[in-house]
Amino acid sequence: MIINKATLPCFICSMAFALTACVGNTPAPETDPQPEPANTTDAQQPAGTADSQETAEQNDVYFNSQALDNHRLATPENIPTVPEQSTPTSAEKTDSVITDPYTTIPALIQNIFDYATTLHQAGYTDSATAYLERFRVIKPLWEQWESKADSMLNEFGKTRAEKAKAFEPMVFQIQNMNRASSDYGLVAQTADSLIALAPGDSLTQWAKAQKSVAYKNTLTKAKKEYAAIKDLADNQAQFAEAEKQALTFQMRYRDFENDLHIQALIDHIRELAQANDAAATKYWESNDPAQALAKADTLLQKEKFAEAKELLMKLRASKLRKEANELYMKLADNFCTKQRKTTSQTFAKAQKQKDAAKKKKLLQDAIAPLDKCLTEYPDNPQKQKVIENKQFLEQELGK
Repeated sequence: MIINKATLPCFICSMAFALTACVGNTPAPETDPQPEPANTTDAQQPAGTADSQETAEQNDVYFNSQALDNHRLATPENIPTVPEQSTPTSAEKTDSVITDPYTTIPALIQNIFDYATTLHQAGYTDSATAYLERFRVIKPLWEQWESKADSMLNEFGKTRAEKAKAFEPMVFQIQNMNRASSDYGLVAQTADSLIALAPGDSLTQWAKAQKSVAYKNTLTKAKKEYAAIKDLADNQAQFAEAEKQALTFQMRYRDFENDLHIQALIDHIRELAQANDAAATKYWESNDPAQALAKADTLLQKEKFAEAKELLMKLRASKLRKEANELYMKLADNFCTKQRKTTSQTFAKAQKQKDAAKKKKLLQDAIAPLDKCLTEYPDNPQKQKVIENKQFLEQELGK
């Protein structure tokens, strides 16, 4: 900021006028006002003197409202922007727009001191002295501003007290509902009712935050129910019951589709049901799946892969679906291990073969077991290794 002697009177006048424009803000002649704690349960008392005891007592209601103080805006950054008024304010009439008085006012004052120092260093000591003496006119103005701020705070305190009386029951109701982990829908309905009553900026933000708390609490419960329903289908083959529970679950948690993807779960259950033989499902109503699982394990140990696979596929429609899937993956792994061993032995023979045609035939024979593995068990644990082995053999064939 550049100021010369010709503009000194105008600068002082505009600076004082700019300061006057800030009367409507909360009083705090500090560079960085400290925010009040947002969640303290202790009553907060405003600073005051003995001759302003009456104002302090009136403000007790303002600062002792449990419903409001616990949820007051904590920092200036949280204060919402007020819509533009039709009548220009004092600040709008000046050339300088005050965006944050807590930083702008100290900056203006520092400019005065800096310019006085500049005058002094340039040898204009008398001008510097006269310039600073004019600064003293701000002191009585500041006392007037503080008095005006105290009056406004008292007025605001009465409004807060009225809100405390009107909204405190709803605040406690929402708090108790969240402490009891009530469903999100109930909490949201009550919080929205509070917001609709226009309780003020602090309580509006608090009510929205309480909705978020309720959402997280309910989501945690919903995820457990989701896992139990999915387990019925994936591991117990109870597809009809799983779909029934999933549809009820979807109705109860409509607000959680984006997080839980409930429709996708229902589709998954229906796909599993379609993939399983209805006759096989009925078969396990009168037969013991545990005995069948033990038999499948024995068949696997004897490398009777086809018979073991057939039985395990049937067991996927039983209550031991999870165990059947686990044994099925073991079966796939053992089968593909055997096929890769056959491939390795055949490839070794091809490497020793001098005849090009016979070598090509052996390489083709080496690829065949790998194709069999991928065809019989497309999701086997060794799938990536099998594919890499096949690609290598195909490169050998192309040489």
